[in-house]
Amino acid sequence: MDEALLRALTPSVLTILVRRGADFAAAEDAVQDALVEALRVWPTDPPRDAKGWLVTVAWRRFLDAARSESARRRREEILQEEPVPGPASAVDDTLRLYFLCAHPSLSPSSAVALTLRAVGGLTTRQIAHAYLVPEATMAQRISRAKRTVAGVRLDRPGDAATVLRVLYLIFNEGYSGEVDLAAEAIRLTRRVHAALDHPESAGLLALMLLHQARRCARTTPEGALVPLAEQDRRRWDTGVIAEGVGILQAALARDRLGEYQAQAAIAALHADAPRAEETDWAQIVEWYDELVRLNRSPVIRLNRAVAVGEADGPGAGLAALAELEESLPRHSAVAGHLHERAGDLDMAARLYAEAAHKATDLAEREHLTRQAARLDQCRGR
Repeated sequence: MDEALLRALTPSVLTILVRRGADFAAAEDAVQDALVEALRVWPTDPPRDAKGWLVTVAWRRFLDAARSESARRRREEILQEEPVPGPASAVDDTLRLYFLCAHPSLSPSSAVALTLRAVGGLTTRQIAHAYLVPEATMAQRISRAKRTVAGVRLDRPGDAATVLRVLYLIFNEGYSGEVDLAAEAIRLTRRVHAALDHPESAGLLALMLLHQARRCARTTPEGALVPLAEQDRRRWDTGVIAEGVGILQAALARDRLGEYQAQAAIAALHADAPRAEETDWAQIVEWYDELVRLNRSPVIRLNRAVAVGEADGPGAGLAALAELEESLPRHSAVAGHLHERAGDLDMAARLYAEAAHKATDLAEREHLTRQAARLDQCRGR
């Protein structure tokens, strides 16, 4: 049984049912029923046309459900115009489904959950496990999201920026349990990139690939965080880096710069340095300047301060940092790093300890605690 094939076919089957007039929530339930039936039947009786089989079974399940509920007038009209089951169209218009799942009426968490369920083909249990919440909680979240978009028609162009933002949120969740959300986000972004003529879809895909290429080197076997400068670059995936750089270069050649392309360019410069001390920090600062022109997010400006500190010295970095609110997440950690580079170990140790206290991620908290302890030891405490 090829579960990857089932997941790949899920969005196109769901889109076909919705185009035929099925309510989104009812269509999604019918498709899930068809997937369960496929898992039962296909190992001993595989179909010649997998997509056509799923469409036929899902449509019949939808019609059965409509009839059993005594159908409202709109559903009765659907029944009267029931199409004849047959081979499914080869046209993949599932991009509309991405737009629906990233509808602006949904909260970011709901949009992410609905995208993973309807487009990614993951079960509610898998999504709940990935986000470390009870299955019942995730089921309620998905049900609310389905009700919210139930009356939304798929007849208008969607907002590509919203779709890409949802995929980026999924990627940033990384890995937890049996579902690798980073890999899932890359898979879904590849599909969007193939269907959407937009340089930012290429920029996002390149950014994901360049970050994913360094994944194996980011932690020790025990799970401890390894900073970028200390990573074993021999463990970086050069093939994935090459793919990401190629996609980025093609996007940049279109001269329609966006945030994801600028972030990918920064990641590419890190990937290009054989050793940390060979990083082209001056060019990275230039790209951060471009990024700040596109988005003056405090987080982006915080990262720029780090780059300025590397390119122009810790004093310049601290001056850039002084423009930002101290309450900003990671502000203390960045300040600690810059003060350590400036030789003020007392201040750096205090700031690392303060940052560790504020950190919500366990691996980051332990890393910052070790940094503070290391400086305390250097000072003989």
